[in-house]
Amino acid sequence: MSDHHQREIDPVTGYDTTGHEWNGIKELNTPFPRIAIWALLITVVYAVIAWILLPAWPLGRDYTRGLLGLNQGDMAVAGYRDISDWRGEWLAKMETGDFEVLRADADLMATAMPAAERLFADNCAACHGETGQGGPGFPVLSDAHWLWGADPEAIAETIRFGINSGHPDARIAEMPAFDWMSREERAAVARYVSGLPEGRDGAGVAADLFAENCASCHGDGGEGGLEIGAPSLRDAAVIYGQDSRTVQETLRGGRAGTMPAWTDRLSEAEIRLLTLYVAGLAEAGGEGAE
Repeated sequence: MSDHHQREIDPVTGYDTTGHEWNGIKELNTPFPRIAIWALLITVVYAVIAWILLPAWPLGRDYTRGLLGLNQGDMAVAGYRDISDWRGEWLAKMETGDFEVLRADADLMATAMPAAERLFADNCAACHGETGQGGPGFPVLSDAHWLWGADPEAIAETIRFGINSGHPDARIAEMPAFDWMSREERAAVARYVSGLPEGRDGAGVAADLFAENCASCHGDGGEGGLEIGAPSLRDAAVIYGQDSRTVQETLRGGRAGTMPAWTDRLSEAEIRLLTLYVAGLAEAGGEGAE
């Protein structure tokens, strides 16, 4: 880089050089780009206008309101009210409408089901799974096996009052302990029950014990479907597990599942909305059984 610079014009661009040179590359004394200057000016002008018209400067516990008097808090509240009014319009149809008529309204279902999905995720998925796949102690909702009936009115009643929830109208379901059986008898029944999903009915003492003590709730051969809260023992998904060891534990101590009553937590319209969603899960299908 040279220490003394004489005026030198770059023959290609016509700009002066600064006298700085690196490995044969000379620095040009080019002006600041005009587009950048204009952008800077526009930004400054816009900022001044925004300071005057819009809420801008903090003043301790308050702030400058601006000549337009805009208030984002009021705007947010107004937006919420608009959404709430819109939601109330279609949700009101859920309060008393016939379930089949509601399901036949394609426009209503297109609007309501995304809200129903969120409602299910907030209130039901923790126990029944995000897609109604169930889990240990909680029945599957995405299949054709029902503990209390598959029609929407039955589903709505279960959601409303729960199971063993303490509500006076709750559904009551409890499997008694068969601790009065001998260990050998419980083991025989457990082997019989654990083989039912695979189609191994068996015969003999175990089948007789099942018929005498279990069929009245679970149905002949464990088919279920009596809609009294006792699940089928032949489907792929069982509430507590159906390996021989788990069945023996169930026989020894009994079972009593609990579902809370939602009638005091959700509106009637929301309960009926959830009913349609749960019924849709079953129709969509899934692996396992409830």
